[in-house]
Amino acid sequence: MERKYAQRLLRSSLNQMGNDYLMPNILFLCTGNAARSVMATAMMRSERPEHNIRGAGTFSISGLPMSQRTRTALAKFNLSDPNHKSHQLEEQDCEWADLIIIFEREHQEYISRHHANSLSKVSSLPRISRELEKTNESLSTRLDKLHLAEKNFEQWEEVIDPAGGDQGIFDSCAQEINSLVHELALRL
Repeated sequence: MERKYAQRLLRSSLNQMGNDYLMPNILFLCTGNAARSVMATAMMRSERPEHNIRGAGTFSISGLPMSQRTRTALAKFNLSDPNHKSHQLEEQDCEWADLIIIFEREHQEYISRHHANSLSKVSSLPRISRELEKTNESLSTRLDKLHLAEKNFEQWEEVIDPAGGDQGIFDSCAQEINSLVHELALRL
C-alpha cells in the first residue's frame, strides 16, 4: 500500500512540474467488465508492462470474476488475470485515466451522460489503434490533435460484445482485440 501511495505522490509531483513523459494511465471500458475490457487489459499489460492499465464497466456488478469463456480465450494467448474482479466505472477512474478506450457506441454515450468532462480522452480501440500518431510527443498532446470529443462513434469502430456467445465467439473477439492492442502498443 505504501508503494502505491509513493507512486501516486511521485506521479502527482511530476505532473505538477509539467513532465509529459510519465507512463500513461489507460482505462479499457466495456459494458460488464467481464470480457472485452478484461481481455484488452491483460493484453496491454503483456505488451506494455510499464504502463498503468485498468479496466471497468458501464453496467457492471463490482467484485465478480471474469467469465470462464474470457479466461479460456486469454489462455490461448498464454495470458491470465486470476485476481480480476469486475469494477463499475466511477468518476475517479475517469480522473485517473489519460486515455479511456471503449468498444461500442453505448460506452461513448455513457461517458457523455455521466462523465462528459472526460470525452476528450475517449476513443474506440479500433480508432485509437489506427489514428494515434507514433511520435515523441506526450500522449496528451497526441490525443489533443485527434479532437476526440468531436468524434462520432462509427459502425466500423465497434468490437462486438461476445457475451452470450459460445467459446468460438469469445476466441474471435480475443483475436480482434489482440491485433488492435498490439497495434496500439506500438504507437504508445
